[in-house]
Amino acid sequence: MADRVGIVEVAMTPGAESKDNFLDQVFRTSKELLDKAGISRDEVGTVVSASSDVFHGGVSCASSYYWDAGAAFLKNASRQDGESLFAFIYAVMRILSGNYSTAMVLGVCKGSENPANDMLTHFFTDPFYQRQIGLNETVAAALQKREYMTKYRITEEQCAAVVVKNLGNALKNPYAHVKKRVSVEDVLASEMVMEPLRKMECAPKSEGMIAMLLAREDVAVKLTDKPVWFKGYGSSMDHFYLGDRDLLNGQLGTAAAKAYEMAGITNPKKEIHVAEICEPYSFQELLWCEDLGFCDRGKGGKLIESGATGPGGKIPVNPSGGVLAHNPYVTRGLYRLAEGFLQVRGQAGERQLGRKVTTALAHGTHGFAGQCHAVVIIGK
Repeated sequence: MADRVGIVEVAMTPGAESKDNFLDQVFRTSKELLDKAGISRDEVGTVVSASSDVFHGGVSCASSYYWDAGAAFLKNASRQDGESLFAFIYAVMRILSGNYSTAMVLGVCKGSENPANDMLTHFFTDPFYQRQIGLNETVAAALQKREYMTKYRITEEQCAAVVVKNLGNALKNPYAHVKKRVSVEDVLASEMVMEPLRKMECAPKSEGMIAMLLAREDVAVKLTDKPVWFKGYGSSMDHFYLGDRDLLNGQLGTAAAKAYEMAGITNPKKEIHVAEICEPYSFQELLWCEDLGFCDRGKGGKLIESGATGPGGKIPVNPSGGVLAHNPYVTRGLYRLAEGFLQVRGQAGERQLGRKVTTALAHGTHGFAGQCHAVVIIGK
């Protein structure tokens, strides 16, 4: 069995709508990855993809449609549909099993060809009870935000500050979909989508093709002099029915605890140098920071007010702009991991933090109000 698994290289596409053919995008992303690593398709041991049939992927047979374009032809390959960090850990486990020395993680999402996210997430519900009342992801998030604000006195201004920070950070990210300087007043003046959520507080619908090459330790150090090592992982899923859940005390804390234990992290406030968090709605960044142990329960608003989560803060969160700036629904967790990888490597360009980054956290979520969470820790 392999001792360690390293991330060797990553390639990804920008989030803005593209008229390019789906298969061409997959091919170019895969080819860019292989060229960066200096290997051929034949040297990839296995491929694990993150994709979605029909709904968020926009294609049927998502386990085979793009196989040739994605370097998986005649290879033992698999797919997951849901949170894309599941595809990453699946590839890690395939290498740790000793059966493969290299693995490509491939995420595909051409959001511009799909219906609106809320139309698609409406079909997450069961057809007999929840679907009849029009429940979708934004409705669930609105209920969660209202409860969060009421219980902990989180303010609209604190939630809006997340948008200001993340869209501002995105100005330095060439892959981001939405990037602009906005004020708290701009956010609060934007259209109400589902009370108390405003339009600027909701993530856009983006594209996102991404490929990541993993390798066992002896191979990784031959392919690059800057491997970034897999350190820890945790995931957890909550109840299906929204009414059976505590929306302010979900499963992210459980997932994070597992990842921290595996990575040997005892004080995340000090030991995590950058966090890339999946925040489809602005207030969720505040709530997720609490669950990740960056601040006490109910103090997420105070945390952003302190400047701690800004690029120059004690625990920078989403220096890439996060999901509010780029939301390829199927692959957004992998994008968070890729951004953490670039920060640890010191190759994040203009968005590179002005501090030493040796440990990064990547988070992905799927389902209503954070039903499912995954956390990955990587580092030098």
